[in-house]
Parts: sequence; structure tokens; C-alpha cells
Amino acid sequence: MVAAASSSVYGRKASSVFFTRMWCCSRGFVQLRHLHQKPGESVAAANASFSSSFVWVRWYLAMIERHPVLTKAVTASFIFTAADVTSQARNTSPSSWFSSLFFFLTSSILFLVVLTCASFDSYDQTRTLRMAAYGLVISGPSLHLWFNFLSGILPKRDMLSTFKKMVLGQVTYGPFITSVFFSVNAAVQGESGAEIVQRLKRDLVPTLLNGLVYWPMCDFITFKFIPVRLQPLISNSFAFIWTIYLTYMGNLKKASGSKTLAN
Repeated sequence: MVAAASSSVYGRKASSVFFTRMWCCSRGFVQLRHLHQKPGESVAAANASFSSSFVWVRWYLAMIERHPVLTKAVTASFIFTAADVTSQARNTSPSSWFSSLFFFLTSSILFLVVLTCASFDSYDQTRTLRMAAYGLVISGPSLHLWFNFLSGILPKRDMLSTFKKMVLGQVTYGPFITSVFFSVNAAVQGESGAEIVQRLKRDLVPTLLNGLVYWPMCDFITFKFIPVRLQPLISNSFAFIWTIYLTYMGNLKKASGSKTLAN
């Protein structure tokens, strides 16, 4: 109980520090805006314009406090939806995924969805609904539980604890949740147990190896600098890029035994 209490106090202090830094940065931005404000525009008007752009941030943080699991689940659902729409529109392949990394890093989710929807030749709505349901029911809640579990056993955010969390994620949660994703997605498409096993043999290891290229730096930023209650949000933001690739891999044609053996 003492450990849990100290972890809670540490989490509150970390959140306080994080939001203090955010506030300082925002105040600096307001001052910069004041230097470049239009002639005749008051400081109050400039500050009001700036503050209004952060209304959604304050609303989202309030929802995390009131309904943490539901908020994170809905967030994950939106991200899986946007990622699948983008994946279908761009017809992303494993080779082009890495070459498109910078594009996805510097573009917002809504911009990508609006930009790419016009390029569809055929669009599978059922596939997108599957991805949205997976994010809502499995990905979002599991991330909430995972980050809270890690903060319970490793409450500190020093370098050693950060690297321990990274290793635990790569050797436990990552392989587990990727296997669940492939299995559930294949099962709802009507694949048999044997076909799911063949799919895992074909797709799981390449996916995990590609994840080793992308996730360690994302995990380091998340575990080292972000308060626990915001970690699923930041992880989901990183996951948008990864999910484009993951939805592509998860919706490849079923793996037959002969092809798997031939490979």
C-alpha cells in the first residue's frame, strides 16, 4: 500500500511538472505571438485566439480524468480507423512504408484521411469497421492496463527504469498484442485455426522485426518524458504510423500451408 501511495504521489508530481512545462511553453508562444500581432489587435484578443485553439486539449484531458478507459478506447478506435483508411487509399506495402515514414510523421490524421479518400478505386468499409472495433475493444483498453501495470512495477522514470520498460514492451506486450491482432482479425474474417497459425508463421516475425526499427525510440520518449495517464495518448499518436503498416499486414490474403512451406 505504501508503494502504491508513493507511486500515486510520484504520478501526480510528474503530471504537475509536465503541465507546468506545457504552460511555460504556451506562455512563451503567446508572448511571441504578441510580438507579431496585427496592428490594432489587442493582447487580450491574441491570447484569446491562442487559448481557443487549446480547448480540445483541455477537454480531452478532462475526459481522461473522468473516463480513462473509455477515452483511450475511443482514441484507439479513431486511430485504427484513420490508419486503415490511409492504408487502403495509399495501397501501402512493407517496402513503401519506411519510405513514407517522414510523410506520415509530418502530416495530421485528418489531413491524411481527407487527402487520400479521393484516390480510392475500391474501399472496403467492413475492413475499416473491423479495425475500428479492434481499437475500441482491445487496443485502447489493453494499452491503459499495460501502462498502468508498468508504472506500478517500475514507478520511476530514470534511464534504467525507462530501458526496463522498453525491453518488457518488446519481449512481452509487443509480441502478445501483435499475435492477438493477427488472430482476431483473421478469425472475424472466417479463417480456421490452422489458417490463423499459418498466418502467424508468415507474418508475425517480419512484423516484430520491423517493430524493432520503429518502436524503441517511441517507447523511450513515452516512458521517459510523459506522465503515466498521458502515455496511452502519446503511444497511440506514434501508433498511427505503425497501424497503417499493421492494418496492411493484417489484411493480407490468407496464408496457405503450401506457400508457407515454400517460403
